[in-house]
Amino acid sequence: METEQDPRIPVTIITGFLGAGKTTLLNHILKADHGYKIAVIVNEFGEVGIDNELIVESGEEIIEMNNGCICCTVRSDLVDIMKSLLHRKFAETPTPVEYDRIVVETTGLADPGPVIQTFLAEPLISNFFKIDAVITVVDAKHAEHHLDNGHEAKEQVAFADVILLNKIDLVEKEDIARLESRLKKMNSHARLTHTHQSLIDLDQILGVNTFDLDHKLEVDPHFLEEHHHHHHDDDIFSIVLTETRPLDLDKVNKFINDWLVEHSADTYRYKGILNVQKTNKRVVFQGVHMIFGVDTDREWNVDEDRTSRIVVIGKDLDEDWFRARFSECAVADGSV
Repeated sequence: METEQDPRIPVTIITGFLGAGKTTLLNHILKADHGYKIAVIVNEFGEVGIDNELIVESGEEIIEMNNGCICCTVRSDLVDIMKSLLHRKFAETPTPVEYDRIVVETTGLADPGPVIQTFLAEPLISNFFKIDAVITVVDAKHAEHHLDNGHEAKEQVAFADVILLNKIDLVEKEDIARLESRLKKMNSHARLTHTHQSLIDLDQILGVNTFDLDHKLEVDPHFLEEHHHHHHDDDIFSIVLTETRPLDLDKVNKFINDWLVEHSADTYRYKGILNVQKTNKRVVFQGVHMIFGVDTDREWNVDEDRTSRIVVIGKDLDEDWFRARFSECAVADGSV
C-alpha cells in the first residue's frame, strides 16, 4: 500500500511485448470507477500511431475522462511531457490539469529501463514523482516465442514488479505452468497474477508501492547512468498502410487470410481502423501473429477523415507486398 510519508505523485509504468494486452488494461483503468484522477501517458512505436484512437474516448493529445482520468499521447520526449504536466498542475495556466497519479503505457518494443531512468535521474521529475510499480503484461499464447527471439520481452519481464500473465484462456494448463516457471526463474521478485482480457482488481496494480530500485540495479547495473540508451533491433519496424477509398469487405477478408498464411510469423502486432463499404461504423482490426479480431466500433463522425489505416509492427516485413495487397482492397469506383 502507498506510504503516507512520501508526498510525491505515484507513477505506474505498464509494459509488455506487442499485443500482450496493455491497451486493454489501460481501457480497464480508464473506464473503472476507481475515484482516482489519473494522467495516462501513451507511448507509441512508429511515425504514425494508432493506439490513441483505440483508447476509449480518445481523440486529442490530452483528453479529460468522465471518471477523472486524463489521457496523453507522447509525441515528444517523456521528460518534456512530465514537465508540462507538472506545470499544468502546479502553475497558473489557462489549461490546468488535475491528477493524483500517473500511468505510463510504454510501446511494446520498449526496454523499461530508460523509462524508469526518467523518473529517477531527472531531478525536477524525481522531486515530484515516485515510481509505484512496473507492471508487465505477458501474452501467455506467444510469450515463449517472444522470449526466445527478442531481448525486449526478456527485459520487460526482468524489470517487472508485478507480472500479469494474460490470455490464459488461450493456452493449456501445462503450458501455463511451464511459462510461469520460466517467468519466475527470470524474475523471482515480481508478484505474478493470471488474467483474462487484462481484467484485474485495480487495487492489485495501483498504489501497491512495490517498486524496488535495488532489484532494477541487479537486472542492469548501468541503467541509471547518463547516456545509457536502448535501441530495438533494426530489423523490427512498422509499416503504416493507408487507403482513402472505402474498402470492400470480401477483399479485406481475402487480404487478411493471405496475410496470416504468408506473414503471420513476421507480424508481431497489427492494429487498424477501416472504412468499409456499406457501413457507417468504424471497423477495428487488430491481432498478434495468427490471432486476430475484427469488430465494428462507433459510427464515423460527420466531418471525420475516413481514411483507413493499419499499423503493422514486425520483423523483416515485405513492405511492398503489404502495400500492394492493401491497395487491392479498395472499392474500384470509390463508392460507399
